[in-house]
Amino acid sequence: MGGRPSSPLDKRQQQHLRGQVDTLLRNFLPCYRGQLAASVLWQISRELGPQEPAGCQLLHSKKLPRVREHRGPLTQLQGHPPQWQPVFCVLRGDGRLEWFKHREEYENGDRPLGSVVLTGYTVLTSQSEYLHLLDTLCPEPSGHHTQEEPEPLLEMPVSFPLFLQHPFCRHLCFSAATAEVQHAWRLALQGGIRLRGTVLQRSQAPAARAFLDAVRLYRQQQGHFGDDDVTLGSDAEVLTALLMRELLPALRAQTLPRLRGAGRARAWAWAKQLDAVHAAVLAGASTGLRAFQPEKEELLAALEKTLRPDVDQMLKLRERVLGRLQANVQGPLESCLRRKVDAQLPRVTQTLLSTVEAELTAVQTLLTQGMDRLSRHLRGSPSSTRLRKEVYSFGEMPWDPELMQTCYREAERSRGRLGQLAEPFGFFGTQSLVFGAQDLAQQLMADAVATFLQLADQCLTTALDCDQAAQQLEKVRGRVLKELSEFEGDVLAVGSPALTIEGIYEDVIRGALLQRINRELKKALGASNMSCTLDGCSELPWDQGETDVETEAQRGTCSRQPGSSTEV
Repeated sequence: MGGRPSSPLDKRQQQHLRGQVDTLLRNFLPCYRGQLAASVLWQISRELGPQEPAGCQLLHSKKLPRVREHRGPLTQLQGHPPQWQPVFCVLRGDGRLEWFKHREEYENGDRPLGSVVLTGYTVLTSQSEYLHLLDTLCPEPSGHHTQEEPEPLLEMPVSFPLFLQHPFCRHLCFSAATAEVQHAWRLALQGGIRLRGTVLQRSQAPAARAFLDAVRLYRQQQGHFGDDDVTLGSDAEVLTALLMRELLPALRAQTLPRLRGAGRARAWAWAKQLDAVHAAVLAGASTGLRAFQPEKEELLAALEKTLRPDVDQMLKLRERVLGRLQANVQGPLESCLRRKVDAQLPRVTQTLLSTVEAELTAVQTLLTQGMDRLSRHLRGSPSSTRLRKEVYSFGEMPWDPELMQTCYREAERSRGRLGQLAEPFGFFGTQSLVFGAQDLAQQLMADAVATFLQLADQCLTTALDCDQAAQQLEKVRGRVLKELSEFEGDVLAVGSPALTIEGIYEDVIRGALLQRINRELKKALGASNMSCTLDGCSELPWDQGETDVETEAQRGTCSRQPGSSTEV
């Protein structure tokens, strides 16, 4: 837009930011190293421990999480001075958005005009909502009256806008030709944002688990004991967000008085300045984590080699220490829980459970519709080509943003209820919970579809006529829906391992909390008459599955297809 920072980052500013990143890594990496040991021990104990009880028997889909590549012409506000210009946009399957001057440049494999990773962005389709955001982003100082004219372009009505807003990065303004195109792009972009945001939460790699625990411990050392959305993104992006939050007050004080421009143009200038700082911090964090990578791989290999032979003794030691700590703190802990937890727990349980239940109901409805559609086509004696096409479409249901929107919408509707947890509990991780519920819906749909297709493949033979084949599919349909309903009680399992005094002490507290949560869940589930079990919830927090998409925190580790879970 019209107003721009008086200058880009100079050498002194860049050097200062490098120093800030170095300090962050110097303080954070010791936490990370310690949690790597705990995470490796947890993984080994899971491998050698009892297997999952025979509850939900859905197969795990072998398809990795992704978004469908989406492409098409849009108009973008860009340039200096900014103008609305036609571009050809492409959303890649990994959640990266690119734009080209012409479609032919994309088809020829040319470099894009620009690109952005969608981590941390929010899609707005209301121009008035975006303008209000700009007004609150960079308010004019009290008594300050600029003589510069505001940039009028954003104030001009835009019929079908797509605004991409980020707390620390440049804003992107696009416009679609029709409401249908706008809708399709909004769903695609939201899918890319979620895919990029939950990469660590979906991973079961020991390094990813260790990283998330290390972030939590590091923040506790800094005096932050609440929960929010700072862990959305890759490891480098998470560390960047942590540091940006620390730097933001000083950046505001130093930068805002020097910005040129008026009103919303000034807000755009501030966003561009933040973008420059964010880019420098992200580059430094990425470099630091890459430099740590060889040490991390050596440490993981050494831990695997040293912990596995002695895992039984270590787990017995953990149980002894846990027992002593539990005996010492049981009285005060129970008293504290009765005073501060018991009265609030039913509200929290109902809030989270209603969100998950609504998601799973939507998945069940959508899955039923897909299976019924296949049966109808089979009874209609379709051609083999048509039937293959229908089977392919059924298999792609989890990755179809339009179809899955009926499931994702349930999590969005719960945003207000989840937000009510902020004031009484200091919980500000609403976006993480919404993303987690949506990931759960997608993974569950993928597993159910994979289960249906495999069972159908086993029971359908060329000797069956269309009616007989349809009858077999009805049996498979009933079995899959039964397994799906039995899944509902298993999605609220809790877990956090450690084999340090601090970690075991935390396990004691979480174990006591988990006992209460399990009791409350059983009451709530019994009251709602849902067909489900709680066998997947352990009384000690060492039982929670995770998922895998590669980041710096995960390279060099084994991975499998993700299975989403929801933490309480």
